[in-house]
Amino acid sequence: MPEELSDLPEAVKAWIGRKRYEQEGEFDVERGYVLTSCASVENGNPLFWDEKAAGEITGGWIAPPTMLSAWFRPHHWAPQRSGTSQPLQVHFDLKQALDLPEAIMTENTMLFSEPVRPGDRLKTWQVLRSVSPPKRTKLGLGRFWVIDVEYVNQHGRPVGTESYTGFGYRRDV
Repeated sequence: MPEELSDLPEAVKAWIGRKRYEQEGEFDVERGYVLTSCASVENGNPLFWDEKAAGEITGGWIAPPTMLSAWFRPHHWAPQRSGTSQPLQVHFDLKQALDLPEAIMTENTMLFSEPVRPGDRLKTWQVLRSVSPPKRTKLGLGRFWVIDVEYVNQHGRPVGTESYTGFGYRRDV
């Protein structure tokens, strides 16, 4: 085991590289949501509004790639749901497990694969990729971590990955 991980709690070490919080979207990708989202930011891209252009360029309607996480924003209420879920739960688990009460996201990148199309039902999970040794920054003493949120369609084909770098810390007093 690399020396920099030797002081991590065993539970945190066990999270690295493993799928956590697997989740299926509560509803199918729907073109009405796409149009509402595009209208809200005045996105006039013909891929989302013009059936002929969408057919010629992408083989049919697609959802904007930037909407990837939108399909996992639950409705305020649903009859089959019990309890609540928190986006990027691994981040909050790390804060608690490492006793780092403050945290910020320092970087976010997205990698897109197969297009998301109306009728798709997506699945997602979170994977902790790494945790740094303790680092001192202007914010305080803490650790950096990288979490990937991976998405696949109902056929198990990748549609995208969001990668987050966070820094959990304890403020210097």
